Amino acid sequence: MKISVALLVLLLAAAWVGSHGLSFHSSKVTCCAKKRFFRGRIPESKIQGYQDTSPTCTNKAVLVTLQRGSACVDPEQRWFQEYLRKQKKPNSTSQ
Repeated sequence: MKISVALLVLLLAAAWVGSHGLSFHSSKVTCCAKKRFFRGRIPESKIQGYQDTSPTCTNKAVLVTLQRGSACVDPEQRWFQEYLRKQKKPNSTSQ
């Protein structure tokens, strides 16, 4: 009986997490303090990926995943906007 109750609770918890579009990994809100912003240009070859910080954060930022760690970037910086445009372009070498 105890095992079936525990299994039911686990199943309900998994259904609740799934229905809210959350995962245990991404449920943590990441924000960037102004003093943590990287001010320079990051070479594209070093960028592994990026994600916007939560809209509830004080500072609007993008968390850029690098080969070694991560950095907070102002999404309005010209170099980052250029990087985004290049990412959205279709791959011209596949034609």
